[in-house]
Amino acid sequence: MENNEKKPSYQLLVLIATPKLADKAAELFCRNSLPVQYRLNAEGTASNEIMDMLGFGSIDKCILASMVEKPLGQKMLGKLHSELRLDTVNSGIAFTIPLTGASNLILRMLTQTAENTAGSAGGKERYIMTDIKYSLITAVVNRGFSGDVMKAAKEAGAGGGTVMHSRSIVNEEALGFNELSVPDEKEIVLIIAEAESKMAIMRAISENCGMASEAKGLVVSLPIDSVMGI
Repeated sequence: MENNEKKPSYQLLVLIATPKLADKAAELFCRNSLPVQYRLNAEGTASNEIMDMLGFGSIDKCILASMVEKPLGQKMLGKLHSELRLDTVNSGIAFTIPLTGASNLILRMLTQTAENTAGSAGGKERYIMTDIKYSLITAVVNRGFSGDVMKAAKEAGAGGGTVMHSRSIVNEEALGFNELSVPDEKEIVLIIAEAESKMAIMRAISENCGMASEAKGLVVSLPIDSVMGI
């Protein structure tokens, strides 16, 4: 007999916002008992001079991420939209990325959270989803080249992006064998793009900041289920 039971879908819920709004979002995550949460520091790609001219102040950004079941992820998008007013200028952007797997412990935590939330909701909640499909373009380059990535991306139609600083983890034996030198310090550039412009933006980044350049860039994209704040 075939098992027709519908398996639950999971998402990575991501918010990119100012530290002040990220604090409010973290409280919202806690009130809704989201079990697995991460917070990263990042920065916007606009220069300080431009931000001062526009009166936006600091370009410091925070990234909040949490794994959730899809129904809860959509409900949280609606709450982030309303409580953080993501439709206003310089507020933030929230989106979800589909997940294809996780450890058993995490899956149990997510399922329990979804059940608890459904039991206390007292009715259905409405949420907003965009009909436009977006992708998350991620470029990993050597430190100091995020500006070159954004220059190429904007010329190909991208709006803006967010930069995170990181370090590479490499196989030292493999590097010694191939006599290669890979800098530890990296920059990760995150760009939200409409699906139809994704390939043009990725191609522009690869041509200007790919592995053949000093940036030694790697570019990938991830599908976005739904998005708020664009």
